[in-house]
Amino acid sequence: MHHNMDGITSNTKYLGDASKTNWVVSGDAVIYNDNVLLTMAVDTAGTVMATSTYMWYGNVKAKFKTSRGQGVVTAFILFSDVKDEIDYEFVGSKLDVAQSNYYFQGITNYDEEQDIQLSDTWANYHEYEIQWTPDQITWLVDGQVGRTKKRIDTWNATSNQWMFPQTPARVQLSIWPGGLATNGEGTIEWAGGVIDWNSEDIKNNKYYYASFESVDIECYNATSSLGTNTGVSYTYSSLVGTNNTVVDGDKPTILKSLLGTGTNMSAAYPSAASSGAAAASATAAQIPGLTGTGGGGVDTHSSGDDSSSGSSSGTSSASGSSSTGGSSGFSQGTGSSGSGSGSKSAADKVGANQERVLKGSVFAGIVAVVGMMAL
Repeated sequence: MHHNMDGITSNTKYLGDASKTNWVVSGDAVIYNDNVLLTMAVDTAGTVMATSTYMWYGNVKAKFKTSRGQGVVTAFILFSDVKDEIDYEFVGSKLDVAQSNYYFQGITNYDEEQDIQLSDTWANYHEYEIQWTPDQITWLVDGQVGRTKKRIDTWNATSNQWMFPQTPARVQLSIWPGGLATNGEGTIEWAGGVIDWNSEDIKNNKYYYASFESVDIECYNATSSLGTNTGVSYTYSSLVGTNNTVVDGDKPTILKSLLGTGTNMSAAYPSAASSGAAAASATAAQIPGLTGTGGGGVDTHSSGDDSSSGSSSGTSSASGSSSTGGSSGFSQGTGSSGSGSGSKSAADKVGANQERVLKGSVFAGIVAVVGMMAL
C-alpha cells in the first residue's frame, strides 16, 4: 500500500474513520514540491504525523531528508497503543548516523540503540525500511541491511516474557525538540545540545523541518493467528497487551464527537436547545492525544527515571489508550495542549517543568478501544 503524502487531517478533527484520510497530524505539516515538510517553529513542540490505519507486522519504507541542527530530532517509528515501538531516530548534529532502537510496552532499555552509518541525512534522500515479523526486526537503509534483531534474543527471565514489539502499530513521522532547554540533562546531551532558535534555518524559514517524499506499507497479511488483518479493527482481550491478546475483529471505530471513547463512542456535545447554552466547542481536554495520555514514544535519554510500562492498554471493554501518568510530558503540535503537566498551551509554547520528552502520539486513544487496520 503506497501512502501518498496527502490526505492529511488535523488530530482535532479526526474521529476514527480511516477511510476519510491517510494521515492524522498534530502540529504544522507544509506541502512543498510534492513533499511534506514537518516543521518546528521557535519554542514549539514540533510536528508528528501518523497513519490513520495500523499494521500488525509487515514492511514499511519511508523516503525522506532529516532536519539538522543540535537538539533537533527527526523520527520514523512504528508505535502501538501499548507502547511497543520500532524506531529510526536522527539527531541533527550527527548527520551521518541513523539510530535504530526498539521497545516493548514502553519499557526503557539503554543498551539496544545501535547506529547505522550513512551519508548526510539532511542533504540526501535515503530510503529507510523496517521489516517486522513475529520473529525478527530488520532495519534497512537504501536496501542494505543495517541491523537485525531476533525475538528469540529478547527473552527476559525476570518478567518471564519476550521484550519484543508485537502489537498493531501506526507509522509515525515526526520532528521534535530533544534539545529544548527545559528538557532533562540526559535528553539534551543525547540530542546534541540546546536548540539554537536563531539558526540559519530559523532565520530563513521561520522553522526547522524534515522533508518526507513517500511512505510505502506492505502488511504481513497472515491468514491465521498472528498478523492477520481480515476484520475492521484491532482490540485487546486482556490488559497483558501481548500479541496473543490482539483481537482481529469487527468492532466499530468511528466516534460521534471528540468527547467519545472506545467505551462511549456515541458521546456528543450538548446542544444549545437542551442545555440552554451555546453548544460546546472542542477544548484541549476534549481532544484525544492532546490530554495527559503521554503519547507516542517515550524518550529514554532523560537523566530521570523514565521507566514505565504501557501495559494498561485496555480490554475489549476498556480504553485502548495507554497512559503513563505523563505529568512531566509535553504534547506535540500547535493546537491547545492538555498536557498533564498543566503547563499553558504547551503545544503552542512549551513551558517549564516538562522533564520527560515524548515524541508524541498524534491521537493516543482517539478511538480508545479500537484501531482501524491497514488493509
